[in-house]
Amino acid sequence: MDNFTEMENINNYQRIEKAIDFLRLNFKEQPSLEDVATAVNLSPFYFQKMFTDWAGVSPKKFLQYLSIGYAKSLLKEKRATLSDTAFETGLTGTSRLHDLFMNIEGMTPGEYKNGGRELSINYSFAETPFGRVIIASTYKGICHLAFSENSTDAFHYLKKLFANASYQQVTDIHQQQALSIFSRDWSEINKIKLHLKGTPFQIKVWEALLKIPSGQLSTYSSIAVRIENEKASRAVGSAVGGNPVAFLIPCHRVILSTGDFGQYHWGSSRKTAMIGWEMAKAN
Repeated sequence: MDNFTEMENINNYQRIEKAIDFLRLNFKEQPSLEDVATAVNLSPFYFQKMFTDWAGVSPKKFLQYLSIGYAKSLLKEKRATLSDTAFETGLTGTSRLHDLFMNIEGMTPGEYKNGGRELSINYSFAETPFGRVIIASTYKGICHLAFSENSTDAFHYLKKLFANASYQQVTDIHQQQALSIFSRDWSEINKIKLHLKGTPFQIKVWEALLKIPSGQLSTYSSIAVRIENEKASRAVGSAVGGNPVAFLIPCHRVILSTGDFGQYHWGSSRKTAMIGWEMAKAN
């Protein structure tokens, strides 16, 4: 690296550092892209590209992370009302707060504040080609699917995930549509509604998994490249391991770069059977 390039990188880093400090100090004002770009003496277009390259997310998304972090502290620690939280965070109203939580957290601010008390979860048990599953859903879609031969243990684990929700054992339309994937073409996956709770990074990884065609395989490094974070293979592995919806979010289609199938949360033998079953159906 020549001296000019090295100096340019240093200057760029200092601009990004200054931009991050500006956002942290002023997020309650909900500054625009132009406001932040002006603070670091760059054009909005060039600043947007530079910030995304260095921080891994856009300035708007970074601002949303700062805003929701502060909003969550107000709701949980200070038990603030939704309107007060929206005002203190610099949002124009509770509708903006609602959109922010749905975009980042996959739940409403009220659901977050009450620890799931506003959630009503239906659950049931079913037999699949790969063993017995527990499947759970909210009014929005499937929130949990796991393989387990012990119904009591499976339900207790579900309750740990959504400790304050109310439960009823019933099979609803979301569950029926989801379970049909074991007997129908995978192309109908878009008809199945999911209600996922995870970090933005986890959601991005799970979305990438959904794009792996049935009968095909990918690697952790390939997923990292697909989400435009090629150095994050280890983090991708953690996100894959944290998948809350077995089979529908096909983490079983991710293998090691060596070709080894690797571990699987619900058993390596089950993973091998899934891969073989899908490849046979694809041929």
